[in-house]
Amino acid sequence: MTLKIIVLGSLNCQLRAAFTKLTKLHAKQNFSCAILVGNVFGDGTTESDAEEISALLSGLITVPIPTYFTLGDKPLPPRIVERIEADGEVCPHLYFLGKRGTLKTLEGVRISALGGNLNDGDANAKPETNASGKFQPTYTESDARALFGVHSADILITNQWPKGIRTGSDFPADVENSTVPTEVQCVSDITATLKPRYHFCSSEAFFYEREPFFHLPTEDEPNAKPLTRFISMAPFGSKHKAMYAFAFDVNEAPPLTVPAGATASPLRAIQPKGKGKGLPSQKESFKRFATTDDDHNQRPHKRRQRQPPPGPDQCFFCLSNPNIAMHLITSIGNESYLTTAKGPLPPKNFFPNLGFPGHILIIPLPHTPTLNSISEAETRANTYAEMERYHTALHNMVVERSGGKLGSVVWEVSRGNGIHTHWQFLPVPIELINDGLVEAAFMVEGDNLKYPRFSTISTTDSSAEPGDFFRVCIWGANAKAEKEKTEEKEAVEESSSPAPNKTLNLDLSPDFRFDLQFGRRVMAKLLELDSRMDWRAANQSQAEEEADAEAFKAAFKKYDFSME
Repeated sequence: MTLKIIVLGSLNCQLRAAFTKLTKLHAKQNFSCAILVGNVFGDGTTESDAEEISALLSGLITVPIPTYFTLGDKPLPPRIVERIEADGEVCPHLYFLGKRGTLKTLEGVRISALGGNLNDGDANAKPETNASGKFQPTYTESDARALFGVHSADILITNQWPKGIRTGSDFPADVENSTVPTEVQCVSDITATLKPRYHFCSSEAFFYEREPFFHLPTEDEPNAKPLTRFISMAPFGSKHKAMYAFAFDVNEAPPLTVPAGATASPLRAIQPKGKGKGLPSQKESFKRFATTDDDHNQRPHKRRQRQPPPGPDQCFFCLSNPNIAMHLITSIGNESYLTTAKGPLPPKNFFPNLGFPGHILIIPLPHTPTLNSISEAETRANTYAEMERYHTALHNMVVERSGGKLGSVVWEVSRGNGIHTHWQFLPVPIELINDGLVEAAFMVEGDNLKYPRFSTISTTDSSAEPGDFFRVCIWGANAKAEKEKTEEKEAVEESSSPAPNKTLNLDLSPDFRFDLQFGRRVMAKLLELDSRMDWRAANQSQAEEEADAEAFKAAFKKYDFSME
């Protein structure tokens, strides 16, 4: 069932003008309901306010459709409170959701509300449920936490903005000389918990609509990526946007893919007071995930305390990190995703037939140091299978675009004391693979560093293997693609299910001092890209990163199963 809903910004007691306008719009659009955010009645103390309220309560002002509201930053006028307590509504079709309330409309729309501003004097204060308190424009953290039990909502209404909502957004707020509303952590927690499809607030003098942002899948819905749209309305009667109408399908399921323009959720996880240090910069985050120089050459001072590993909200590879570089992400599946490498090993034109570096990371969605440490067997198997599917698709792409002149290498560091496992994919000239030089390069470099001997294995299913290891898969173009380079279609069909030419494995004991940049160092020497061995030496501007990501997405589009 598709409904039409309209939202209005703070009326500030402009009741006659607002409901007259709503009546005219409803006659044309047939809205199912309306939502009022901010201060509906203003102070209610002026003579004009008193006249407006009297006209509403006496029936001279008609509310044309079911209309719902909560508190702004001003208390409800006494006459409005008296009417609500006596009749349960202000007038026909005008309903108070409460300072903290939930409602399911006759059409099945779930609306949750938290009105007023946070009273942060006592974080453990009990919810304000007494007769006078429930109409006052303040709430406690306990009031906010009480909404967690709702579990989900279609529409969330609050008076204050969630903390961090503008993080990662390219949409500017039309604030001019106005003050951006206060952002509150507990409102952020509510939004992250309920995952509403729409979150409406109010602003004093401007309109703001953020890019939609998606939440991570849950165990109950592992394939869904719930999407939230955050919108803050300008006051009714201002020169900025004060009315927002939208179509709403009650039965619409959460999207399985992330729509264009959406970002990861900017909402941070709850941090205990006095303990959180805030989010590191993107560069600092990257340094903690083996994308900087190796730990072997950057030993910490003996007296430095060992820091706990970052959680998902600080992990560079977790989509829940609001600092994640969304412009690098090129494909998001159900269990994993692709991103172009920051500081790619090859420069843009190193492989002329590609038109982009081709250095790609395949990253599982779960925050896990190894695939084997994913506790749920089905999730573990599905994650590995999808990562392998990305691996195959990437290989097929480089084989086709190069006419069989390129193969590929994928390497993986799997260590139980790591942070977030991932695979690194890199195109390689086919002659280096056919001549055995890729295999030899890894073995020789391992010998030079006094590493244990590599072994050749027949399976690549790292998700089922305990213990720590470094693994490299070397795939060449097939004979058909080599022989018939000009017959592009046949080359693609023949290479659609390539088998790995060689898989090398290096067992790592827990106390073994392994260079986390070993794979990159070997390939840098083999490709004579020694000057780009350190990712920082190959760093790009954001504009260059975006251009490479877009070029890759265009080339990978026909292979991207996440778009199916």
